[in-house]
Amino acid sequence: MLSIRSLAKTYPGPTPRTVLANVSLELAAGDYVAITGESGVGKSTLLNLAAGLDRPDAGSIEVDGVDLASLDDDALTLLRRRRMGFVFQAFHVLPYLTVGENVALPLALQRESPIAAGERVRTMLAAVGLGDRVASRPRELSGGELQRVAIARALIHRPALVLADEPTGNLDPDSAAIVLALLRAVIKGQGAAGILVTHSQAAAQTTDRTLLLTREGMRELESP
Repeated sequence: MLSIRSLAKTYPGPTPRTVLANVSLELAAGDYVAITGESGVGKSTLLNLAAGLDRPDAGSIEVDGVDLASLDDDALTLLRRRRMGFVFQAFHVLPYLTVGENVALPLALQRESPIAAGERVRTMLAAVGLGDRVASRPRELSGGELQRVAIARALIHRPALVLADEPTGNLDPDSAAIVLALLRAVIKGQGAAGILVTHSQAAAQTTDRTLLLTREGMRELESP
């Protein structure tokens, strides 16, 4: 599902800054991993590269058998829209849309019929415990509920690859635990491959395995 081989990335400048060196990762459908590491080692950069939002200086990235280097910007946009889902620390829920309309956005971009989209939205919101909030406005929801909306929106189109960057960073511990459990359940339920970037050991423990990213590369940590 995701194949990253010997990835390297350096940002130019008066003093060039290398953030990734010789990073490799293989994920099959259903794999869910956490990536941890100190600030500045390139965790978010790695997600951006995996999503095709940035280009590596060396190495290769394949998503669902497609080499990202072979795609132009338009093709990368289509691949992200159809095969990827994103969950961030900031919820990015649009305040002028209802909860249901927010979740339906990826389906609208794929021109799915309103009737079919409505059924999928209701099913997905029920799966994240918000089945009764379809018509609610974002201002009526708590932070934990907004992140559940973001998860529903990220997974509504059944992406093959889910990329989550510190999705519980703005949440209290109880809300974070609920969101992490839901994120794992939906990723596993859909058979997607998932990457969770986090500083939280508790969050990392909700995944199948934990990888430590350093300036020298990436290695798997032993389970506690």
